[in-house]
Amino acid sequence: MPSPHRRVLALAVTGSTLLLTALAAAGTANAHGAMLGPVSRIAACYAEGPENPRSQVCKDLVAMSGTQPLYDWNEVNIADANGRHQALIPDGRLCSANRDKYRALDTARTDWPATAVSPGAFSFRFKVTAAHVGTQSVYITNDGYDPAKPLKWSDLDPTPVAQASVTRTATDGYYTYGGTLPSRTGRHLLYMIWQRSDSPEAFYSCSDVVFGQPAAAGAAAAAAPAAGAAAADTPAATAPSAPTEQQIAAGAAKSTVGHHGHGGDEAPAPAAPAVQIRAAAIGAGSPAGPLLLTGAAAISAGWAVMVLRRRRVAAGRQGG
Repeated sequence: MPSPHRRVLALAVTGSTLLLTALAAAGTANAHGAMLGPVSRIAACYAEGPENPRSQVCKDLVAMSGTQPLYDWNEVNIADANGRHQALIPDGRLCSANRDKYRALDTARTDWPATAVSPGAFSFRFKVTAAHVGTQSVYITNDGYDPAKPLKWSDLDPTPVAQASVTRTATDGYYTYGGTLPSRTGRHLLYMIWQRSDSPEAFYSCSDVVFGQPAAAGAAAAAAPAAGAAAADTPAATAPSAPTEQQIAAGAAKSTVGHHGHGGDEAPAPAAPAVQIRAAAIGAGSPAGPLLLTGAAAISAGWAVMVLRRRRVAAGRQGG
């Protein structure tokens, strides 16, 4: 049977490994953000105010899922997607990325706040709260898309209307890139996939748009729909607003997202997976190596001394 000292030493080594793993994981920041141009469903409802949304669809979202999904507007993700989007997300669950927390985003209805657009060149604007290397691809629904039915993968044109390689630098907290919208009429949906290249994590975003209605006319229709017309009868039933920087800052305290409000440049994350972090893997060649090893050793040594001291006290009591 191993001696108590050997057991404590083994626990100390385990503690060091766990600490190094935790520190490595903490150093691997998740990317976060949402499409604000055209405004995504979750960002539009967050802009209305989680506690008192204006549109019926955003009120229903809060009634279904509470306010937390809106405060976490920049976190519609799958941590281990690794390009397997269609394999992990079933039809009807695209906007939520198959996450129950965001299931209200999948609701098939025709009164989601929609941005008025026209065919041709379009400038996409993505709010970044943690910038990372990867690719953002934006897809549009096919002709004949029915917004009253759950969104399926087959509803999306396989050729993206925009695709951009993004980096760890977000200008003024945004990724901005151009694309081309095809000819469409009525309501459609733009589906964005952001697959990181420095991690298997991916982010997803649904933005409702309406073709064939100038922006000014769309805003007027939203403000004063025809008498007797239901929200679903108006193509741009609610003209969406994007959350302001003040709203984003004010709501950060209620967010459960670890990197909320973390924009701009970010130091590269460790290349090795956290589960492979060991003392030999960190080594003297890594600038963070000595600090991680020293911290781990100090905490583990202190913990081991505390355990030994308690055992000695207990042994003394039993001997007395």
